Amino acid sequence: MDENTFGHKSVLLYETVGSLNIKPNGFYVDGTLGGGGHAYEVCKRLGGGHLIGIDQDEDAIAAAGERLKPFCDKATIVRSNFKNIQKVLMELDIPKVDGIYLDLGVSSYQLDTASRGFTYREANAPLDMRMDQRNERTAADIVNTYDEMELYRIIRDYGEDNFAKNIAKHIVKARAEHPIRTAGELTEIIKAAIPARVRAAGGHPAKRTFQAIRIELNQELEALDHSIDLMIDLLNPGGRLSIITFHSLEDRIVKNRFKNSESPCCCPREFPVCVCGKKSKGKVITRKPILPSKEEIAVNSRSKSAKLRVFERGEDD
Repeated sequence: MDENTFGHKSVLLYETVGSLNIKPNGFYVDGTLGGGGHAYEVCKRLGGGHLIGIDQDEDAIAAAGERLKPFCDKATIVRSNFKNIQKVLMELDIPKVDGIYLDLGVSSYQLDTASRGFTYREANAPLDMRMDQRNERTAADIVNTYDEMELYRIIRDYGEDNFAKNIAKHIVKARAEHPIRTAGELTEIIKAAIPARVRAAGGHPAKRTFQAIRIELNQELEALDHSIDLMIDLLNPGGRLSIITFHSLEDRIVKNRFKNSESPCCCPREFPVCVCGKKSKGKVITRKPILPSKEEIAVNSRSKSAKLRVFERGEDD
């Protein structure tokens, strides 16, 4: 598979690369390599430096490998999840890096390839949604095995759907007759659980539930939440962590983790001095997130919800 087949437009491309303040001899990690769009621009700016590209999707690995061939001496590609970044760097004998970046969006290739099962727009698409095809569990397993309360929880928390309770109830009722196997089947069940007036006024009725199932299956928020502090610790002084999010759940995690890393003191406000001993790891560069331009949104509508936040590592004591 080449990068054209993968067909993903890199969101906030130059804003992200610019935010890293790239040093020609620095070491950088692309934690969500995808088709290699961001990585290509980073490699163009490297002299004696090196890029480590991480992705768990075998199709992304193949596409990025093709795109980065001109920089084969400057790039190392590893199939893994960014939550394993410390292990990846240890195996490469790299203790610290000068920049790390993540693009947390689902790729256009994954959304547009029906067989990957991410889309709700293809009726015959399987309920797959695996970011890493080596995993055995699929979206169909969640839909057909989670009890009603578990389904309600993930649709409410990860889909932020006001009709989560009714959707979960309808799923359990439908699967009692036969297993739910396709996107079309699940979409019709969701539609039946949402009032017609709401369906007519809002976006696609299945969007939020599909998002919720995908996040649960791939443990996306857990991976992000547990990785940010570690990534900041892996930065050299002055190194930057840049993260692109696409929905409020991700953005909230990034915003709060960055804020806590800048101001970790947990002492009561009435204390005249800090006694907890927690020290700042650096500073938040983006007080407000960087958003895509009108021009980018016009060319790539999927960039509309993107937000870029940046954190800079401080000097070690």
